[in-house]
Amino acid sequence: MATIRTARPSDVPDILTLIHDLAIYEKEPDAVANTHDLLTEHLFGDNPRVWAHVVEDASLPEGGIVGVALWFLNYSTWEGVHGIHLEDLYVRPEARGKGYGKALLKTLVELALERGYARVEWSVLDWNTPSIDFYRSIGAAPMDGWHVFRLGGAALAEFGA
Repeated sequence: MATIRTARPSDVPDILTLIHDLAIYEKEPDAVANTHDLLTEHLFGDNPRVWAHVVEDASLPEGGIVGVALWFLNYSTWEGVHGIHLEDLYVRPEARGKGYGKALLKTLVELALERGYARVEWSVLDWNTPSIDFYRSIGAAPMDGWHVFRLGGAALAEFGA
């Protein structure tokens, strides 16, 4: 039996492992700089700005946390309300096919509706066909005509100088 719940500080090691697993899946195995202390501070510090929900499945041989949704608030200037930006949605391969990803996403949608948020949105890599197919199956649609831009690393430092 699986449980979807808000993450607790004791979940941080498992969440960090899932973040690393996602980075491997996304072909960026060395890109994760996050640490136990940073993740703990951002999720559970005095002024958290990031939240997480987890799937706990005691029926699997390894038990414990098998999926995670990490998210933060965004804001629609046009609608004048917040929304949820889903940063990471990941379920361990051995736990897939049980509806855990859908249940995590549904939890965030229910939270958005309960709080009067305008939307739930996320990015997906263009080669990640299984995820794209899943998102389309629940009624999500790509933002045609939009591109995600990022200013980071050396370019961020250079532009900020």
